[in-house]
Amino acid sequence: MPRKKTKLLQAPRGTYDILPEDQIYWERVFRVVKELANDYGFEKIDTPIIEDTELFIKGTGQTTDIVEKQMYTLKTKGGSSLTLRPEGTPGIIRAYLQNGLFNLPQPLKLFYFGPMFRHEHPQAGRFRQFYQFGFETIGGTEPVLDVQILQLFLHILKDLGLKKIGVQINSLGCPKCRPAFRRALIDYYKNKKQKICPDCERRLKINPLRLLDCKEEKCQPIKVGAPLFLDYLCQECHNHFKSVLEFLDELEMPYFLNNHLVRGLDYYTKTVFEVWFDEKKDEASQAPLALGAGGRYDDLVKQLGGKATPAVGMAAGIERIIALMKEQEVKISPRLAPKVFLVQLGELGQRKVLKLFEELHQANISVAESISKPSIKSQLKIADRLGSKFSLILGQQEALDGSVIIRDMESGVQETLPKDRVINELKKRLAKK
Repeated sequence: MPRKKTKLLQAPRGTYDILPEDQIYWERVFRVVKELANDYGFEKIDTPIIEDTELFIKGTGQTTDIVEKQMYTLKTKGGSSLTLRPEGTPGIIRAYLQNGLFNLPQPLKLFYFGPMFRHEHPQAGRFRQFYQFGFETIGGTEPVLDVQILQLFLHILKDLGLKKIGVQINSLGCPKCRPAFRRALIDYYKNKKQKICPDCERRLKINPLRLLDCKEEKCQPIKVGAPLFLDYLCQECHNHFKSVLEFLDELEMPYFLNNHLVRGLDYYTKTVFEVWFDEKKDEASQAPLALGAGGRYDDLVKQLGGKATPAVGMAAGIERIIALMKEQEVKISPRLAPKVFLVQLGELGQRKVLKLFEELHQANISVAESISKPSIKSQLKIADRLGSKFSLILGQQEALDGSVIIRDMESGVQETLPKDRVINELKKRLAKK
């Protein structure tokens, strides 16, 4: 009787493995984000990947697609409802309030880097587990803070070697001026119910601003004639947005004023923006491929139980950025070659090499090894491929008499030295290389 084949287990749909060959891209992104975050005065914060479900209902918005369709929610044995975080900002604000960070000098500048989870149709650039980095400036109303967040993001993309990047920007006003725009939008759409998609019919009743975020083809001609947010801004919001645009002009930062940009989250006020690659379309919407987005959210801290506190932030999709780096053939410097490679022969040589490996690390000398390889020849080939300057060879005889062979990988010249002199001698020779 034929043996039944064991089914090969796969990663869950919409998830993937980050293999060693791709880690160089992830390390590069994280390094650039961290370095520029430090330069701009942002400190790193890590929050749990699982939070109370109510946090996202209150923070992200009850009627958003994220909350209605995309969250991974579970019931605990104790009856609590927890959700894998679909985005980063509500968790940051929860941490800000819970840990009393509002007592620190404001504005407080924080950044994060980690996985998010949304149940949506997997396709190019969209995953169910995906990674973001983000920046939040909490406790400042000045328009310059909106622009600094955007400038920082563009600075990151530039340092990652990406080109042909565009900016879309809009203002969503505030609770004082938004009701008038909302009424105008409802009046415009109410006689066009038969011409819009079913989702937009529902949005018209529960969250009219989402009408402007619709990507369905049949809704696009109607959206073109919709009222413009900028025509309904109060004086404060008008002045704020005018100042933002003046800062962008001063920086000579090209942007496109997109009157239909509303973003998919309910907490935004005033400035919103998206940063996208000019020449590539999103498969689902055929809109330009967004690499990241953000804006001001002056009411979120109060909504989550704190005092009224202005804030602005942004988040970026790391998978999309890395895919674009590969597409644009961005060159990434390889990891620094280990300066020293340890070569061993025999069990006694292996024992001594393990100890020497630790001693070299303590002396801040970068080192590599291939301790499972049995032949000296194969190990020296690896040392040569890695670009090591010197190899230290420890065979049975060297292990017995407490010596080490230093081999110059460029000239091939070898010298035997007592083991206790090796580190100082290496430092001298490396200083000359």
